[in-house]
Amino acid sequence: MSMLTPPGMGGKYRITGDTYPRMRRPRRRRRIVLAAAAAVVVLGAAGWGTLQLVDVFSGDEGKKTTAGRQADCKPVAKATPPPAAALPKPAQITVNVYNATPRSGLAKTTADELKKRGFKIGKVGNAPTAYDKKVPGTGLLLGATTAAKGAFPVLGTQLKGATTKTDTRGTADVDLIIGTAFKNLDPKTTADAALVALTKPAPVPTGKC
Repeated sequence: MSMLTPPGMGGKYRITGDTYPRMRRPRRRRRIVLAAAAAVVVLGAAGWGTLQLVDVFSGDEGKKTTAGRQADCKPVAKATPPPAAALPKPAQITVNVYNATPRSGLAKTTADELKKRGFKIGKVGNAPTAYDKKVPGTGLLLGATTAAKGAFPVLGTQLKGATTKTDTRGTADVDLIIGTAFKNLDPKTTADAALVALTKPAPVPTGKC
């Protein structure tokens, strides 16, 4: 028995000779541990890099898009609505009513109704030869060039579909020549609503995106 063998131990636990067992871990296990640690480090670095790329391409793009929208959608100063056109009132318009149809009495009844609605009435009778039975629509408004921006729009609210024409007269009166398609003036409520809408200022764009 060797002197290194503890008392009471023998057989296969017996230590003989001058060779001693090596008390260290196997090399294979150490390599596995190192490889696993390296893999964890590589995966962590790859994940972090991916997150950085996502931030670059998504975050910056979002900022650019937002900045672009802000640049395109600059706040617009609130504009003052343009004043309504200075249109004459019905009482300031003298209307000559002429009948260009084969039906009798239309000029008189139409003139009476226009008078009730506040218009001044001038001449009433049959249409001149140049227009007699030659107005196919509901009516024709005839007057000086200045009437195109004043009397025509106001008188036109009373008869939908009436056409307009200017001549060389030097007076401010306007002719209403009743055409063959005429039945009646527009209802007073409809005409009044059209007249109110005519005097309202045009809407101003808000500049919203």
